[in-house]
Parts: sequence; C-alpha cells; structure tokens
Amino acid sequence: MSTGTETTSAGAAARRFLDEIAAARDAIGVSRVFGEPYVADGATIIPVAHVTGGFGGGGGEGGNDEGTGSGAGGGFGLRARPVGVYEVRDGSVEWRPALDATRIVTGFQVLVGLLIVGVSLARRRGGGRGAGRGRRAPGSMPAR
Repeated sequence: MSTGTETTSAGAAARRFLDEIAAARDAIGVSRVFGEPYVADGATIIPVAHVTGGFGGGGGEGGNDEGTGSGAGGGFGLRARPVGVYEVRDGSVEWRPALDATRIVTGFQVLVGLLIVGVSLARRRGGGRGAGRGRRAPGSMPAR
C-alpha cells in the first residue's frame, strides 16, 4: 500500500536525478572543448581539449518486511585532456598539436614489452641466435 509520503519521496528522488542529468549536460559543453581565446605575441590562441564523460543512476522503491523502502543514486565522471591550440595570426589559422609525453612514454613501453615477448617466443621455438649449434645434418660426419 502506498502513502503520500512515499510518493513525495520518489518524486524528490526523480527531481534530484533529473538535476544530475542537467548538470552533466552542462558540464560537457562546447566551452569544455574549446577554451577561452587569448592573445599572445600578436596571435589569438584558442585552446582545444578532448572531453569525455559519463553518467549513471538508479532508483528504487518497495520495502522490506517492516514496510519501508526507497532509494536513489547517481554519479557522473568527466575526463579532459589537452590536444592542441588553434593559432590565428594575420587572417590565417594553424593547428598546433599538444605534446602528450605520457602517451609517448606509454607507447614506447608497450612497444618494448611486445619486442621482449616476441624475442622470448622466437628463442623458445629455436629461432633465436645460436639455433642449430651443436647439431649435425643427418648423415654428416662429426668434425675432428
């Protein structure tokens, strides 16, 4: 059996949930991707970022043996990383990418790791240096 209090509680939870969605929508706008332009050395600089985000939520009603129950929850995450700037000078626009040292180092580490695994597998299969040492061709005589 439902009471007016439970309906009000569920309505309040729904309103909070919708408020969270509105806040998430506002947080992932074009202003997050393109920063405020500024002037430096006679050029207008427009910073650019790659922005991703996500939102999740849930709710509930019902109850346990004591006849109570309700619930709601939500969460939001946002990630932004700089990708470069547009430089506007004398009527022309140039793209200047940002150097992301973390991505470069991570890529190098993955490459080295794959190289090590490849060399290890090649040696296990007998394809490494020294393969064939100590072996004779069938029917050949041992060296004296």
